[in-house]
Amino acid sequence: MSDEKPRTSLRDAIRTKTVRGEIEETLPHGLRVITAYAWRFVVIALAAGILIWLVIQLKLLVVPLFVAILVTALLWPAFTWMLRRGVPRWLAIVVSVVGTFAIVGGLLWLAIWQITREWSDVRERTLQSIGQFRDYLIDGPLHLTAQQIDALLLQAWTFLQQQVDLLWSGALVIGSTVGHVATGAVLALFILLCTLADGAGIWRWVVRLFPRRARTDVDGAGRAGWATVVTYARTQLLVATIDAIGIGLGAFLLGVPLAIPIGVLVFLGAFVPFVGAIVTGSLAVFLALVYNGPWIALWMVIVVLGVQQLEGHVLQPLLMGSAVKVHPLAVVLVVAGGAMIAGIPGALFAVPLAAFVNVVAVYLSGRNATGSPPDPGDLASPELIWSTVPRSRRKPA
Repeated sequence: MSDEKPRTSLRDAIRTKTVRGEIEETLPHGLRVITAYAWRFVVIALAAGILIWLVIQLKLLVVPLFVAILVTALLWPAFTWMLRRGVPRWLAIVVSVVGTFAIVGGLLWLAIWQITREWSDVRERTLQSIGQFRDYLIDGPLHLTAQQIDALLLQAWTFLQQQVDLLWSGALVIGSTVGHVATGAVLALFILLCTLADGAGIWRWVVRLFPRRARTDVDGAGRAGWATVVTYARTQLLVATIDAIGIGLGAFLLGVPLAIPIGVLVFLGAFVPFVGAIVTGSLAVFLALVYNGPWIALWMVIVVLGVQQLEGHVLQPLLMGSAVKVHPLAVVLVVAGGAMIAGIPGALFAVPLAAFVNVVAVYLSGRNATGSPPDPGDLASPELIWSTVPRSRRKPA
């Protein structure tokens, strides 16, 4: 009796497996492939959703962490250059951090200095221009009434407020209070100092969290991804500098007021690819319109568009494309998606995060397919990736 039950269970299992096999054979091959991809996609989407939810819950930690990593990537080339020249690590850290604060503080001081000098004149000319434009709308061919103008202005102001609120209320905004911002800044500075002081030790600790068989792949993929983030930061710094000089110098030569603050804003905004420089450059166009008139504003538009064409057709494809191996269309999409999900922080971190994920995926897929690391030329700067590999693991050519 006891032997009959196992035999019956075995026969039932075989019969069930046979029926399932017959059902699968009746399905078209294309449908089987689509369903196989579909359930895997559902699993990936669910995992991504859980990850985004966790990031949102830990936003006060995640945003300072990302800020510190991005600043570390910006400082990394100069920092490692000093280490290679024999500068003590503590001195290289001091020079890097203090130098960064000095540069940023100097730019902000220049911007505030010019704003305090020219603000009263700009405000007076702006009010005059708005009054002249209002009179034109009333006495001109449109023949609008004062009530209609006020209603249009109210609608425009409401729309702008909604857009600004939507941008600032992203899921990853550091916080709504001064205390949150101050805490995030202190935490970001602490993480920056830790990564500069012992970044290699932190990375070794992270690698040891993975199973032993996977550590080699994780280490190689992480180094390739970090090299790409460093290259992205270095290239974006160059692009932002060119955008700021181009638009700021154009505003100065055209006599537009507040040229230095415009250049500083363009420099900061250009770290959001494509979108940042356009939004900040529009401020120069607005100032030119209300202060200098429509013809100067038209020339300012030409300057902003010319700089953007230089960035979009020369700098981004030649510098950024080779640096991060991400197509410009993908850059625009990830920036838009990051802004929709997380506001300003999402737009700022979208491209380096996408570049890191792209390089890590290419590295792992190439290694799994060939059993050896992919060609560094498919990832980022070969010299930069090679410099991140420990000397004990380098093989002679």
